[in-house]
Amino acid sequence: MTRSEQMPETPETPRIDRRSFFRLAAGAGTASLAAACGWDGGNAFRPLLLDISRVNDWVGEKILFSRNRLAPQYDPSERSPRLPSYFISRMMPMLQDPAAWRLQVQGLVRRPLLLSLDDLQRMPRTTYTVKHHCVEGWTAIATWHGVPVSAVAERCEPLPEARYIRFDSFDSGYSNGWDLASAMHPQTILAYGMNDNPLPPAHGAPLRLYSPTKLGYKLTKYLVSMTFTAPPERPGGYWEDQGYPWFAGV
Repeated sequence: MTRSEQMPETPETPRIDRRSFFRLAAGAGTASLAAACGWDGGNAFRPLLLDISRVNDWVGEKILFSRNRLAPQYDPSERSPRLPSYFISRMMPMLQDPAAWRLQVQGLVRRPLLLSLDDLQRMPRTTYTVKHHCVEGWTAIATWHGVPVSAVAERCEPLPEARYIRFDSFDSGYSNGWDLASAMHPQTILAYGMNDNPLPPAHGAPLRLYSPTKLGYKLTKYLVSMTFTAPPERPGGYWEDQGYPWFAGV
């Protein structure tokens, strides 16, 4: 456990962290944390998953989240020899012409954008070496390079009523919904590089969402659009709609 995963311990607030809360709420081993990387839990578990995830979301978003709480960073020499990867579907579509790829920024914004990879690489760059957390339980350390989502938001100028962002993949049907505060966290980036090289296809090239403060299934690969929305339209997501925690903080 790291300091960034802990709340201050006071007489009124017992110490708790997100993963401990997930284990407690899930009854130390139910399907809610079993496999957002590959298993859908089955229809029989889905009502239980949805109930548990609503409680997890409330605690994560309302109690544990802080824009000032940063995930620990590591020296590049500590990088894992291999970061496990998986394709979202067995028939993952690959870009025929990567140069023609564009990121569409739309929804409740004053200035809709259509950004090329070159456009993104000319924007402010963030590089960090952090630990990746999968809901299945494994972790790995890697270096990521990209542009902060907050820098894109500054350029597109979200309307005051915007409270969420939906991130869509070019794998048809795969998306993730985020609250605006988490998306604006200084460590939430649109990553185009990994371990000092261009982002490889197995990890979401040419662009993926990345944050060390979220579980891996929230980090949309093969990104093609981000859409700002307002309540009550809280965008769901591929795994979230199957009952996994929507907030999914680490």
